[in-house]
Formats: sequence, structure tokens, C-alpha cells
Amino acid sequence: MPTTKHFLTLLLLFASIYVTAQKDKPVTDTDSLKNITLSGLAFRSIGPAVTGGRVVALAVNPFDHNEYFVGSGHGSLWKTENNGVTFTPVFDHEKSYAIGAIAIDPSNPNVVWVGTGENNNQNNVIYGDGVYKSEDGGKSWKNMGLSNSEHIGDIVVDPNNPNTVYVAAYGSLRNAGGDRGIFKTTDGGKTWKNVLFVSKYTGCFEVHMDPRYSNILYAVAHQRMRKLFTGIKGGPESGIYRSTDSGATWNKMTTGLPKEDLGRIGLSISPVNPDVVFAVVEAAKEGGIYKSTDRGVSWKKENSYVSTYPFYFQKIFCDPKDMDRIYCMDVYMKVSIDGGKTWTKLGEDKKHPDNHVLWIDPQNNKHMIDGCDGGVYDTYDQGATWEFKANIPIAEIYKVTTDNATPFYNVYAGAQDNNSFGGPSRTINTSGIMNSDWFFTTSGDGFQSQVDWQDPNIIYAESQNGGLVRYNKKTGEQLYIKPYDLNDTGYRFDWDAALLISQFDHKRLYFGANKLFRTNDRGDSWEAISPDLTRGVPAEMQKLMDRSWSINELALKGSMGQLSAIAESPLDENVLYTGSGDGLIYYTTDGGKRWNRSVTPGLPEYARVSQIVASHFDEKIAWAACQNFIDGDYKPYMYKTIDGGKT
Repeated sequence: MPTTKHFLTLLLLFASIYVTAQKDKPVTDTDSLKNITLSGLAFRSIGPAVTGGRVVALAVNPFDHNEYFVGSGHGSLWKTENNGVTFTPVFDHEKSYAIGAIAIDPSNPNVVWVGTGENNNQNNVIYGDGVYKSEDGGKSWKNMGLSNSEHIGDIVVDPNNPNTVYVAAYGSLRNAGGDRGIFKTTDGGKTWKNVLFVSKYTGCFEVHMDPRYSNILYAVAHQRMRKLFTGIKGGPESGIYRSTDSGATWNKMTTGLPKEDLGRIGLSISPVNPDVVFAVVEAAKEGGIYKSTDRGVSWKKENSYVSTYPFYFQKIFCDPKDMDRIYCMDVYMKVSIDGGKTWTKLGEDKKHPDNHVLWIDPQNNKHMIDGCDGGVYDTYDQGATWEFKANIPIAEIYKVTTDNATPFYNVYAGAQDNNSFGGPSRTINTSGIMNSDWFFTTSGDGFQSQVDWQDPNIIYAESQNGGLVRYNKKTGEQLYIKPYDLNDTGYRFDWDAALLISQFDHKRLYFGANKLFRTNDRGDSWEAISPDLTRGVPAEMQKLMDRSWSINELALKGSMGQLSAIAESPLDENVLYTGSGDGLIYYTTDGGKRWNRSVTPGLPEYARVSQIVASHFDEKIAWAACQNFIDGDYKPYMYKTIDGGKT
């Protein structure tokens, strides 16, 4: 009987014959690719759901409140049929993963409409490809058009005729044109008519229908555009429009509203008395809470309150039982119990802030579901206490890295408004990786994490604008190590600042502001080893919408052009590369004594250099991954240098 040793001998013999035979055959790239198989690899979810993610849309089955849909600005669409005990992703096979609006047919809850493209206006808002419809409760979907809308603000279905649907198309945040305004279908989405069009720069944020008379509609128009360092928050084309003939004609409501340029407006009809309409109005002057008692014909200002960041919040919701009780979405949710005259914080004990959407149970107004940057929460005591749904893995991850721990390596990440954290890649627990296996390394908006390759207990974790800590996993110590220099207070760190640990010395870090910093003692001390490697702070705003803008208008200017990428040659510790958020690549061959700007033909002026990787085999070769997303250009830009960064 052959032994194991005999089997091994035969196996080695056959392997030797096979290899010898293969040596005589020319190997091509095609042959190499054919020999590669990925069939044994599969993606698996490791979480975490201990942190949520930005939820901007909710839709609850009017016949069964245990069933509802959750729309994330970046984490697609989820459904629960048991009041949040479990959630199922129902949109993973579609082309978009950013959700802006959800509407359930009030006469048939199996029919669900979804508008893609988040309907907020932050720098990293994700676009979509139009409107989708499901006729089986979310099991399958069909794209129904408006693919050039990029961002859908709102959807409303006529309760008297489910084939009649109105869509508020927000339009591109970056470019002019596309599908904008209010679109109407009378054949269930087969065809659409643009019933309200303001201009190529102005789309619609919201659309509302009078619950008694479906011919009465309200639309909120918003003129806005955002580029790298200039944002237009509003203009003369923003405003509230009303139709009394099912969208055939529209009139702009102006009586009692601010006369100056208007920004983003949130609107809500009182279910108690639909003649009463509330609006939270951003304006160059006289912004605040406005109330109409005659279906929007005339308005009266009740209070000067507007949300902290109107481009990000600015939604208002009326209580279904109490006409004087209204809520405004904000960093901390606000409530008024006197019809908008005074406002207080609702109360968010042990709840994540930054609220975007609220559903109030029409039968029990103490029961509410909230969507915020932390995910989904619900309350049964009108906000006194909240329950977090810790089972939807939709954290918006900026960067991911791993350590060298054994037997299982750990994964580290930073999430939008949900801290930086780490957790295991595998576990011996029969329940798998759990929320309790994850731990936080720093707070705030989480970005890059880097782990000491010699000591996996030392983690460098980052929050927005260069908030850098050195975290000791053994002791739990968080030491703040962001570079400061009293002689140079003009350091500018990116929202997502670049960070790198040297491959030659585990105590050496590189950290990017507008200049490149280096430490050789794990961040206890820093030195700037470069001049400003960006274009600097622009003196003037960008020319948008075919005109120049003043800071006195609803316009803002910021700087997004800090260092966004750092690379070190694995072959020479003196060869370094940097990339900036405003389209510049620099290199040094002497450890930072002298810097030269690379020539990058065809790269747009304000493109972002997202990543640079230096070759492991040739110190003259490196690659740069760039994108011009924030300028409304969705093409990828890949660059390669073979002369050490010169070109």
C-alpha cells in the first residue's frame, strides 16, 4: 500500500515534468491571465454597524408601520418588515447607490418610487441616474428615466390616481442643464413632462401635494452650484411655486416672503389644517420661519431661525395631530410648539446629531423615525429617548488600511461624521464579527488611519482638517499630535489630509497641510520640509452661472486645495511625491531639500490628486490617480511617470 511519502514523491515528479514542459512554451500576457482564477474569492461583510451613516430619505408603509424603507446618501436603499429588527439591502443591483427620495404609492404599498442622487449640497454629494420604480415591494426595480437629473429632491404620488406622479428634479450641483424642475407622469412613468422649468441653473428641492385636493401643488425651487472653492447657495430664481391645476401652470409666491435673493427652502403642509403651510427660508436678508394660512398665497415671518447649514439640512415637518407643533432638521433637531414663534432643541440624549429626515406616525405623534448622519433612530415618547438601529452597515468610509497583527489582521477605517475605528478581519466567535469587536481610535469625521508596521498597537487616526492622534490600543491613550508652529499660523489642512508612515523608519510620519510635515519621533515633534505645494488661497471667487459673485450675495468661498496624497519610494527614502486637491504634483529626490513641480499634461486645473503610488521595482516610476469630480467631470485621470516625477 503506497504511503504518504510515495504520494508526495509522485506529486513532485509530475510537477517537475509539467514545469519542464512549460518552460519550452512562450508565455504571453493572455496566457498569464487565463491561469488566474478568482473563483475562490468572495466579498464578505465585516461591518461595522456600530456606527451608522447619513440617512436622507424614509418611506413608511401607510397600512403597516412595521414596514419601511431607508435611503442613504451613499449606502443605497434598505427595507425592514419588522420595525427595524432586521434590514435588507434591496437596491444593490442597480446602477446608483446614492438615494435622494423615496415614495410609497398611498393606494398600493407594493409600488415604490426611488429618486437617486442625494439631495444635499455638500462637497462630496453623490449623483444618481434618475428615478426607479418597483411594483413588488422592492424585490425588483426598473429605471423610469430622468437620468440627467443627477439629484432627485422629492417624489409625490397622487392618491386618487397612482399613475400620476410628480418628481422634483434638483439637477446637477456642478454643471448647468440636465433634467431640472418638476416632472409629471400620467402613465406610471412611461413618459414625463417638464411642467415647471425655471432655468438651467435652478432645480426643485421639494414638491408637495395638498392632502385634500390633489390639483394643488407646491414646489420649492433652488438656484445653486458648487465648485472647488466657490459655492452659490441661492439667487433670484429660488422660491416657492404653487399650482392649482395639477401642474399645468405655476405661480411664484412672493407676498410676505423676503425680497432679497433666496437660498434653500424647506416646506411642509399641516395635516391638521392643509390651508396652513410652514417654510424655513434661507435668504440674503430676512431669512427665517414663515407661515401661510391661505395655502401659500401670503406669508408672515414667525421667527428668524434657519438651520445651521442650510445646504445640508433645511427640512421642516408638521405634526399630524397638533398644528402648532413643527420640527426642523438641524445639527440638533429643533421643535416649536407655538406655530414657529419660538424654537428649542428637541433633545437627543445618546443620539447622533445632524438630522436630515423625520417621519411622524399619523396615528401616534409620539412615535417618530429619524434619519441622520448616524443612521436610523426611532422614539415612542416624542424624542425624550431614542433607540438606535445598530444593524444597517452604511458607514460612509473615506479610507481603509490594515495592520500586521496575527493570527488575524485588523482593519482600520475613518467614516463621515462617525469617528475612526478598528476591528478584526476574522474571529473565532461562532457568531462572527460583532459590533462589540470594533473600537474607536478618534472622534469627529474619520479619515486616514495608519498603523505602525512594527507595533500594531500604535495607530495614527485622523479627523477633519488635520486632527491627528496617536492611539495606543493597549492603554487606550489618545495623544493629539497635529503640527503647530506659532511662527506660521497659516497652515491649511485638507478636510481629508494626507498621511503616510515611512517604510524605512516606523517612527517617521509624513503629514500634508499646504506644506509637507515630517516627524522622526512618532509625532512628538514635527518639521516642515517643503514650501507651499498648492496653488494657495484664491483671491477671487470662481465665475459660476456665467457671472461673478460677491461675498455679500448667497455665495461662499473656501479653500480645498491642500495636500491630498503623499508617496515615498520603496527603493529610496529621499524620493517623495505629493499631490494636492487643486491639481499639482511635486517631487523631491533629496528628502525635501529641493522640490520640483511635475508636468501633468491634460490634468484639469483644479483636479484632485487622490493617490500616488511609487514603483517597488524602479525608483523612476510612479503612478497618480486623479479625479475632477468636484468640477462636474466624472472621467478618471491616471498618470504615470518614468523619469522620477519630471513628467
